[in-house]
Amino acid sequence: MSHIHRSMVAAWIAVFLFTAMMKAGCRRSFANHLRRRITTQAILIATVFFPRLVHPQPVNADQASRPNIILILVDDQGYYDLGCYGATEVKTPRIDQLAQQGVRLTDYYAAAPICSPSRAGLLTGCYPRRVGNHIWVHRADSIQGIHPDELTLAELFQQNGYATACIGKWHLGFQEPLLPKDQGFDEYFGLLHNLDPVEIVYFDSLGGVPLIRQDKVIQRPADPNHLTERYTDEAIAFIKRNRDGPFFLYLPHTMLHHPLGVSEGFRGSSQWGEYGDAIQEMDHHVGRVMDCLAEEGVDDRTLVIYVSDNGRGPGRNDRQPIQGRKLTTYEGGIRVPAICWGPGLGIAQGAECGEVIRAMDWFPSVATVAGIEVPNGIVIDGRDVTPVLKGESEVVPPPELNRTVNGRVPLRRTWDPPYEWEQLIGRDEYNDAFFYHGSEGQLAAVRWQQWKLLLSPSLKLFDLSVDPGESQPVRNGEVTRKLRGMAILFQHEMQRDARPAGVARASGE
Repeated sequence: MSHIHRSMVAAWIAVFLFTAMMKAGCRRSFANHLRRRITTQAILIATVFFPRLVHPQPVNADQASRPNIILILVDDQGYYDLGCYGATEVKTPRIDQLAQQGVRLTDYYAAAPICSPSRAGLLTGCYPRRVGNHIWVHRADSIQGIHPDELTLAELFQQNGYATACIGKWHLGFQEPLLPKDQGFDEYFGLLHNLDPVEIVYFDSLGGVPLIRQDKVIQRPADPNHLTERYTDEAIAFIKRNRDGPFFLYLPHTMLHHPLGVSEGFRGSSQWGEYGDAIQEMDHHVGRVMDCLAEEGVDDRTLVIYVSDNGRGPGRNDRQPIQGRKLTTYEGGIRVPAICWGPGLGIAQGAECGEVIRAMDWFPSVATVAGIEVPNGIVIDGRDVTPVLKGESEVVPPPELNRTVNGRVPLRRTWDPPYEWEQLIGRDEYNDAFFYHGSEGQLAAVRWQQWKLLLSPSLKLFDLSVDPGESQPVRNGEVTRKLRGMAILFQHEMQRDARPAGVARASGE
């Protein structure tokens, strides 16, 4: 690089350092804001002067085995309810081992604080509101679910030659064309419904809530005490049948939702009653899946993700400040444990990630891991976060850089802000924000970087980097205005671009 070029780079950095100082907003947030600005500009500089480092040559799919993807979704597990997240009442050595050998996400958010919307967001890469599945749960008499025109993660993999299976709780539509087989899954085993009292009563005259294989009932009523074990048995069988791959396994457990079920060998095993016992049984069976991957010789080309569909409850001691419960948009209702494991695929090992990662981000990210491009014309809300998961970047790179297979996907979202907001909110800032929706589908809060703005009944701003318990509102006019503007832009986007839910076919169609 010439002396002139080096001078230009130095001047560029100096300008952005000065800009960062001016925009930091308050002394407390300066360090975090400055780190992000420097990291982003370093990426931009590298793009200009070292393009081969930022845009490596793609690997020919014929030269390497395509990776397998396993997505384990646990029901109703709270943020602090694993050993690696601070639980002392339970022992979870196998899940903790995933974190030790992978990436533990500290600021990961489910798509919603309740089951059905959360699952819709996970499988479509969209805010549940965008796909019409944002209000409450689908009860047994529901005729709605994911629209057949939506591209689910399973369909994306199926269309690219993957064997696909959903083993566990579906909860996204109970009639055609809303069933797992209609949404990209070659195989299905599990419960289409919850085991709530509402479902128990609904199915009572039929013999109980059914356990289903494909479209055939194999047990009534389903026995909650053995569901975790049975799901795992089915998952292991699927892995063995498809060891030559590639496969996509979606494993949404019914546990740890009430009514809890625990097999005899784990009853009384924890110091946290039936809930703790169910967690320890879950840990054991996660370990069985991991052992199977090793025994079949496919662990080095498999990505494993472990997440919860929503929160459960608040912290239980002074070192666990998060408050709130399932159904709420306090952190305890929607911030959940999340672990990504894949040493053989370049996922960082023994890492902790403090970036805001949302459930919708898995869609483009796992597609990138598999070398699959999200088709043109598909508008989703997820970002490709693989550079963060691989330890290549501390922040999610701006989509304009096109660093990954699906890096530019966020640019498909509508972006045409009125002048007032265009001057205050950057497009990348908007794409990086997280919009909290309550269990009834209402927009309730916005998070950007460490800031969280509650929208109702009055505006309250929290700095989650120092107050994750949301106990002390802070004053920062510039940040408050920015996040309020983001909420307004999001409401306009959803009013303009939201799509309908799917509806079951009428009888006889």
